[in-house]
Amino acid sequence: MITEAIDFRYLLIENYKKLKINENELATIFVIDHLISQGNPFVTADLLSLKMSLDVKDIDTILAKLLTKGLFEYKTVGKQTVASLEPLKQKLYREFQIFLSKEEDEKNSKRVKEELDNVYLNFEQLLNRSLSPVEVSKIHEWISYGYSDAMIIDALKEALSRGKKTLRSVDKILLSWSQRDELELEGHTPLDNEWDKNLAETIRIAKIPWVKKDND
Repeated sequence: MITEAIDFRYLLIENYKKLKINENELATIFVIDHLISQGNPFVTADLLSLKMSLDVKDIDTILAKLLTKGLFEYKTVGKQTVASLEPLKQKLYREFQIFLSKEEDEKNSKRVKEELDNVYLNFEQLLNRSLSPVEVSKIHEWISYGYSDAMIIDALKEALSRGKKTLRSVDKILLSWSQRDELELEGHTPLDNEWDKNLAETIRIAKIPWVKKDND
């Protein structure tokens, strides 16, 4: 998983405020991680105090809070009890995934807006008038269907070259181009398959000698 390749310490610095972790807890988490990485599976307040300037009682209170928040745990592995920051790491990875998802949505929204603005501008220039709300909605629909702004603008130019100035004409051209592209990619369409099947079946039925000839 890509999130697991990201250093959780980086994610922790970026998100600890969002997770309501204070600075003492943050420092304790870093030391816990350090001790575990150094081969100390069972981390206690006494062990942490050897590396920190905080009082043992304060560290013990911090550990209790981290356990309550679901950021730290003690679990049994075989016959051994070990300390783990896995709950915290999972929370951080989820935050990172949410961030990536939002970032992708923002990029897509920005791209769609840029394409829409480009289509609106070109349509108003080519038609020499402002677009109606219905036309704006139709253009947005085309973009949502996956038509590029360039393809939509070219379809309008094609319609105008035929003396057509309605978006219905543009819609028909886009549909025909889409079907043409599909045909070029696949060599046929599901409709063609059905037509060929029905035609073959019709010919087969027509060849059946439904009336037996009299040998006499």
